[in-house]
Amino acid sequence: MERVSTVTQDELDSDTGDLIVSSLQPGKTVNVYSAIGNNVEVLSGFRDFLGALWTHSGLTDRQREIVILTASSEIGSEYEWHQHVNIATDVGLERDKVAAIARDDRRPFSDAERALIVYTRAVARGRVTDAIHATVLDHFDEGTVVGAASAAAGYVALGRVIDALGVEIESGDEFVGWDLE
Repeated sequence: MERVSTVTQDELDSDTGDLIVSSLQPGKTVNVYSAIGNNVEVLSGFRDFLGALWTHSGLTDRQREIVILTASSEIGSEYEWHQHVNIATDVGLERDKVAAIARDDRRPFSDAERALIVYTRAVARGRVTDAIHATVLDHFDEGTVVGAASAAAGYVALGRVIDALGVEIESGDEFVGWDLE
């Protein structure tokens, strides 16, 4: 149940109205941004922060989506999971591997991707050990590890905001499900 109203572009000024529109789906207003849009300064900050994680994490598009889906799965964020399943498959992450993330089945992934999944789950739980950190550093440079940790934590934070505000999947969409069947 939505706990806050959603704002429309008409309710925002011309400089901020586009903040509630998806950058990946031009023209489509998304509920998460419409809900956060009740505080346009916070929405602007979230969009800038998430945009930096999206483009400057050092991760490939596929790795970034592995991090986002893993974080979403770890905290049970149906909204974020739903939003990113198609994005992930569009960047080459196979549907069976997406479903494997939901089951925390790491077998179908490369060593580097497994390390990223373990690391992301540890970040989401607040339980990164020296051993987990060392393993991810075996596969990624320090800058990319900072990007991965920030992306994982950023999407956990977004998932928590979604939960707190009761943001629902967009009208007309049905949850894709964790197992994608």
